[in-house]
Amino acid sequence: MRLMSYFRCLHAIPVLVSVVSILLAGVSSAAGMAKKARVELASSAAFSEKGQLLAVAKQGDHLMLYRSDDQGVSWSAPAIINAQPEAISGDGENRPKIAFAQDGGVLVSWTKKLDKPNSGEARLARSDDGGSSFSTPITVHRDRQEITHRFEAMTVGGDGRIYIAWIDKRDLESAKAAKTPYRGAAIYAAVSDDGGRSFKPEVKVADHSCECCRIATAVDTDGSALFLWRHVYEPNERDHALAKLRADGTPERVVRATFDRWKVDGCPHHGPALAVTPDGARHAVWFNQKDGNGRVFYGRLVAGGVDGQRFVGGEQAAHADIIASGRHVAILWKEFDGERTQLRAELSVDGGNSFKPLALGTADGASDHPRAIRRGKDLFAYWRTEREGMRVFPLK
Repeated sequence: MRLMSYFRCLHAIPVLVSVVSILLAGVSSAAGMAKKARVELASSAAFSEKGQLLAVAKQGDHLMLYRSDDQGVSWSAPAIINAQPEAISGDGENRPKIAFAQDGGVLVSWTKKLDKPNSGEARLARSDDGGSSFSTPITVHRDRQEITHRFEAMTVGGDGRIYIAWIDKRDLESAKAAKTPYRGAAIYAAVSDDGGRSFKPEVKVADHSCECCRIATAVDTDGSALFLWRHVYEPNERDHALAKLRADGTPERVVRATFDRWKVDGCPHHGPALAVTPDGARHAVWFNQKDGNGRVFYGRLVAGGVDGQRFVGGEQAAHADIIASGRHVAILWKEFDGERTQLRAELSVDGGNSFKPLALGTADGASDHPRAIRRGKDLFAYWRTEREGMRVFPLK
């Protein structure tokens, strides 16, 4: 019930802030503290084939690309990704992403904020010179309504195609106009077969997704793109669904992936993560409430159920990520211990049959969600914090 208590506490915050601000420092001071609390640290990182580490982060109305030749110890001066400024989403669940096309092109995707609340466009820019300069950004979908096209997720399939999926509310808007019920939002996807220079018309993957949880993606053993998201099952169970996409972006099948049967009228802003090992096992981490406990879970997704489902970390564990390399599987998460935020991990060398704990780092101020990244066969944790900046931790 930890998350439910958190929701209830939110209603008391305006009263508490008013009292504290009057007693301590006045209304302007309270506004300053609120502004500081909204610092946007969300970023992503990835190693190129040559071993250079690239990271993308928001700075005002621009995205900046940083490069490191020493695994994040030092960083180059940043390159601007979007020459023309635009409003960009930079929170933990809706971060910019980075990937590499098969021809070596650097791909960066993000959500552009529009004027209406919770509206946006899924955007992408490509670099042909290793990230020194970028093409003019494009919007990957044809639909231009000022509605939700947000929380985009990007992956490069084994066939070289670029797959981008996002949360989309066009069907919700149509249902409202027709005065018919509609649960949540929908998942749409678009595919590029020219390395991200252009995208084919988008297709619907599934109706009834949750509205504000990030989408996870991975590549299956046959090279197909997999997407995992929080779904709203009838009447209102917030579990997860998994889709395997064909080359045109249409789903080969959509299946229920978790079975916690969490009934909640709201989005927890806490998306899943997914990794596939060479034996075809689909390893996942996610946040749900089950039997009254709101926790992070790990398990292997199998037909009609979850194999080996268990808790990850303690009661404050949050925003886990997962990655695999051969039979090595690593789980990352952050966890507040009452004084500082701890970056923790578990590492398996036997395909997820057993895990050993790792303590990686700490942060005193605000922090982004941790990201699991890979260079060749080696696994790393990437973590951006307000005071320490962008850091990389080997997972050994």
